[in-house]
Amino acid sequence: MKNKSIVNSYKRNLCLMSCVLCLLALSGCKVGPNYSRPETIAETSDTYTYVGVHEQDANALTNNDNWWKNFGDPVTKELVEEALANNYDLKATAARVIQAQASLAEAKGMQLPDISYNLNRSRSKQSMNLGSAFGGGRFTIMSTTWSQDISATYILDLFGKLKRTEQAAWADVLTIKTNELALTNSIIASVVNARINIAIAQKRLALARENINSQQQTLEIVQRRYDEGLVGPLDIRLARENLASLKSLEPSIELQLITSQNALDVILGRRPGSSENLPETLEELPQLESIPIGLPASLLDRRPDIKAAEFTLIAANERVGVSISQLYPNLAITGSYGFSGDTLEEIFKYDYTEMYSAIMSLAQPIFKGGQIRAQIKAAKARYEELAATYAGTVLNALREVEDALITEQKLREQLEQAQIQLTEANAAEELSRQRYQNGIEGILAVLESERRSRAAQEQLIILKGQIWSSRVNLHLALGGDWNNTQEIYAVEK
Repeated sequence: MKNKSIVNSYKRNLCLMSCVLCLLALSGCKVGPNYSRPETIAETSDTYTYVGVHEQDANALTNNDNWWKNFGDPVTKELVEEALANNYDLKATAARVIQAQASLAEAKGMQLPDISYNLNRSRSKQSMNLGSAFGGGRFTIMSTTWSQDISATYILDLFGKLKRTEQAAWADVLTIKTNELALTNSIIASVVNARINIAIAQKRLALARENINSQQQTLEIVQRRYDEGLVGPLDIRLARENLASLKSLEPSIELQLITSQNALDVILGRRPGSSENLPETLEELPQLESIPIGLPASLLDRRPDIKAAEFTLIAANERVGVSISQLYPNLAITGSYGFSGDTLEEIFKYDYTEMYSAIMSLAQPIFKGGQIRAQIKAAKARYEELAATYAGTVLNALREVEDALITEQKLREQLEQAQIQLTEANAAEELSRQRYQNGIEGILAVLESERRSRAAQEQLIILKGQIWSSRVNLHLALGGDWNNTQEIYAVEK
């Protein structure tokens, strides 16, 4: 009999151990779809349409890092660093990253046992009336009970609900981090563009003042010839009108310069109008070298906004699994161990005040009025929505790269002709002045040649600024790692 009892005990223990192992094995299962990146048009495109003369090397994209240093302008570097340190939008995004990380920590904590310590004291009073029996009368019973225990509750993640919740939270963290990187790139581009706009406005303002001085000299020549009786009053009127026209442009350019400086102040986190004028260190914008463009598919892993869209899609995929897991049972194990007694001292006397309990609860939804099925349907539809958004983001990124490429090419072609135009306009202006002084040409020829020369000079300045802005847009479209931050983050499998 003794051996039979031992065998039965062994069988019960073996059965219990088998059940535990089965539960642990089931807790590693996950219901719902596994994520796979949707195929996009970028992955089926061999190259860009307007790649032009740019170097085509998908493995050399790191050459884009810190490209703004090509300005050779220490002011630009300082402005970028100040913007990254003080911009309020970046500070708000950093706070959102912390929020997402806290949610991830909460999702991880849900997979661990919930352990708590409890110390209780209860006092009760009961009044009883025995009537005539046993001497009769009413009497009162007072009782005090002390207890302490440690309790633990563990939810077995049989169908991957908690694990998928954690992975969705992890994808949310990556989404916000990539959004932060995208915002960083955008802010850097805004700083560089503002610096370009200010430099262009400074050059235009200097040119306008030079032209005013030049036109003042022309007016003096016309006035002298008029005083000598060589020309009529019409020449004086036209010369004065031309000078007034030039002077009217100066406030317009000054306004553009001030508003550009105000825009830069906001990016830097300064009060608009509080900054001193930037030094005119960009007297001549440097020539731009060709950059490695890479293949269209490289945008999928390089552009932060595309990565953010994909991480959002990954989170939605995990939440489909979470909603499906609602159809399956939940298994929770709760246990407690402690001591109870009539006095505080008794609960520390472990020989006779011991108490314990163990509970296993299994809950299986049977009827929810279609709520769970509706939640699954909504989660799948949300995934489909974000998949379409992801594909649209990729397509828009390709358009931005193509636009930046063709814009730079056409602006360079325009710049070549503008340089020829300026050379010819300067020669025509000089010739018309000589002929006017010799009495061969009238004032209209002089004023027209001066107008054309001024327009060619200003057009050349503007085109150089536009070419630099298009290069900024190209780097932004390619999603370069501009602030030397590590590439984000392979998704945790």
